[in-house]
Amino acid sequence: MASSSCGRKDPIVIASLVPFLLLLLLVSSSAAASASAKKKQVPFRAGDERDAYRRIMARMARMEKDCNKTIQSPDGDIIHCVPLHRQPAFDHPKLRGQKPEEEPVEGPRFVNGDAAAGEEEEEEGVLFRQAWSDGGERCPEGTVPVRRTTARDVLRASSPRRFGMKPRASNVRRDSTSSGHEHAVGYVTGDQFYGAKASLNVWSAKVASAAEFSLSQIWVISGSFGNDLNTIEAGWQVSPELYGDSNPRFFTYWTTDAYQETGCYNLHCSGFVQTNNRIAIGAAISPTSVYNGRQFDISLLIWKDPHRGNWWLQLGSGPLVGYWPSFLFTHLGGHANMVQFGGEVVNSRPSGTHTPTQMGSGHFPREGFNRAAYFRNVQVVDGDNSLVPAAALRLVADHPGCYDIRGGYNRAWGNYFYYGGPGRNVHCP
Repeated sequence: MASSSCGRKDPIVIASLVPFLLLLLLVSSSAAASASAKKKQVPFRAGDERDAYRRIMARMARMEKDCNKTIQSPDGDIIHCVPLHRQPAFDHPKLRGQKPEEEPVEGPRFVNGDAAAGEEEEEEGVLFRQAWSDGGERCPEGTVPVRRTTARDVLRASSPRRFGMKPRASNVRRDSTSSGHEHAVGYVTGDQFYGAKASLNVWSAKVASAAEFSLSQIWVISGSFGNDLNTIEAGWQVSPELYGDSNPRFFTYWTTDAYQETGCYNLHCSGFVQTNNRIAIGAAISPTSVYNGRQFDISLLIWKDPHRGNWWLQLGSGPLVGYWPSFLFTHLGGHANMVQFGGEVVNSRPSGTHTPTQMGSGHFPREGFNRAAYFRNVQVVDGDNSLVPAAALRLVADHPGCYDIRGGYNRAWGNYFYYGGPGRNVHCP
């Protein structure tokens, strides 16, 4: 672990320009050949890709210039400590020249007698551990940690224009049967929701292909399942394409048009406003759960401030991480009409068979505690700004032979479920 002053150049940028220029050459050649043959237009122009790449790298150069401390993580990440008002969110026209909102004085209330109410004292002030801060490093007050985006990160993406965005085929569980995205989730619907909370254990899920990912998260959802779907999302994820490794990482996401053109992961666009100087969004979570060993979980709470309308992300009953401004959204400008908890993987069907990419621990729910992934103390925020059990939680798995889900209730865990699986096996060809 090492920290230094800012201004150090990314050593791989120049080297990575070579493959990038080759990519542009291939795209340009393909476009020229297509035009000369008067075939259908290519889906993007080389100039668009080049401009997107330059914007991304210029943004990171500005982060490096503006920061007042750089931290080298033992896992290879570089974290820049950037002044609050210079983080990517403030590139948004509605935020430019402003500073972050004051943190709300009071969050959602626990209902007396709730099975999860005891968590409030247990979680207070507790941060989950990340590799970059394991040695006691943190960003100074008045700054936020921003994980450096490298040229290699951008070049791994299918397109620089969509870097940091989920594939357009992404969706929540409904309508997921043919998109290549598979889910094992619990969800509630049919009411007005103003947030959600749960604790979920973290695993180093094995992902078979760079084109795939495995994640476990909370979705807060509003709108129809057409092009106007609004979502706010947070959890942990293993994504070799996005991060360049197989570490489980803390992530956020948002969209207002069903993953078409709006929104992004983490701080890759102007949207989420971070306020916490001790949690790096996109950084690895360490340690992780061990099969037949110690379990490590994180508690996440997403809730809508009833006074200003922003959606805040909080670590259980502990510190706030930041917020999604209400003006980003259409339907979520009011409330959510669905909340979803659980796992998702991308199945690219390598060699024509189901992927062996794991969901959760890679083991089925029937194996239970210490072996399977879980969500516990599953709750929602109601119209009175109270945390209440997620009543009538429905459990569904797209392909139970690949990834399954089983739930229950007890006084310690409230509403809970185990979920996940190994992917390809004799029951999942």
